[in-house]
Amino acid sequence: MSEIRNIQQKTHNRFLNYYELEAVHRDGSVSPYYMTSRAKDVSRLKAVTHENRPDGVILYGVYGEQKDKVVLIRQYRYPLGDYVYEFPAGLVEEGEEMGAAGVREMYEETGLVFTPVDAGSYSRPFFTTVGMTDESCGMVFGYCSGEPTSAHEEASEEIQVILADREEAKRILREENVAIMCAYMLMHFIASPGDPLQFLNP
Repeated sequence: MSEIRNIQQKTHNRFLNYYELEAVHRDGSVSPYYMTSRAKDVSRLKAVTHENRPDGVILYGVYGEQKDKVVLIRQYRYPLGDYVYEFPAGLVEEGEEMGAAGVREMYEETGLVFTPVDAGSYSRPFFTTVGMTDESCGMVFGYCSGEPTSAHEEASEEIQVILADREEAKRILREENVAIMCAYMLMHFIASPGDPLQFLNP
């Protein structure tokens, strides 16, 4: 049976750290396994706590009187050396609820007012890229109002706010760099007539 025998922390950074695991494989062989985590030390790794607390939130914001647009951001990402389309997102602060984090992050990244809706278990945290990190994020669903602005973003961010209708979402999926979680939800948006959050109603 696969298991972890030992974990060594290799970096001590604010937002992301690097760990080396002593991985025991099902045949009994042992090898190093490398991963990253938002955890600040070994004791907080999900492999240690076995608790799935959200590291971040991803925000599915519907915009417009007709509820016919979705809020996206086009952001420069250093690992790509290029721009990518994503949903607004950010880290959950210590002791912060996901809904509150969603309202804060939407305002910081887009200037829009975000009103979350009760999404039940659809908003529980899910894992992102399990081959390389224990990060998990919850999606917060809601409606947006106001005028977009980049005035509140951090100096390290370069963000363009996009209010995409279904035709623009199709173009983005055909032609642009898109984060995979965003891509799947854009497919849902395109395929959902009317209010794209209707599926949350029982």
